[in-house]
Amino acid sequence: MAPTNSRLTPLTTLTPRLADRPPGTGVHRSESGGRVPWLAYWHRVNVVVLAGTVAADPVQRRMPSGDEVTELRLSVPEAGRRLLPLPVAAWHATVGARTVDGIAKGDAVLVHGQLVRRFYRSGAGARSMTEVVATGIKKLEQPAA
Repeated sequence: MAPTNSRLTPLTTLTPRLADRPPGTGVHRSESGGRVPWLAYWHRVNVVVLAGTVAADPVQRRMPSGDEVTELRLSVPEAGRRLLPLPVAAWHATVGARTVDGIAKGDAVLVHGQLVRRFYRSGAGARSMTEVVATGIKKLEQPAA
């Protein structure tokens, strides 16, 4: 017989059941009767997929560390006729320099990556910026007119 460790709780006793969750609360009762935070079972996913047009010429920068990044301004259609401008950072080490070299203003692109909030200091004090850090960019074919 295999040795057991009394400090380890079997996974089956931690599996949440909707019937065990008290209504209106953020916890539920496990099969063993203990209270387990409900959010402990949620998977946190940070995935962004955008299709839009490049609104401005891409800007390439070299960081003091030697890393290179291309910054894009992507216009994504929102509900209705409004276009939502979103900043996209494409690090050459992740995406590849060849991928962003062929992209220009007005090109239709598909971007996938993660949403990141950066904090930095400027003359006005501490600031923050939310942007998409691309893990892949694909130039889309323009429909024939």
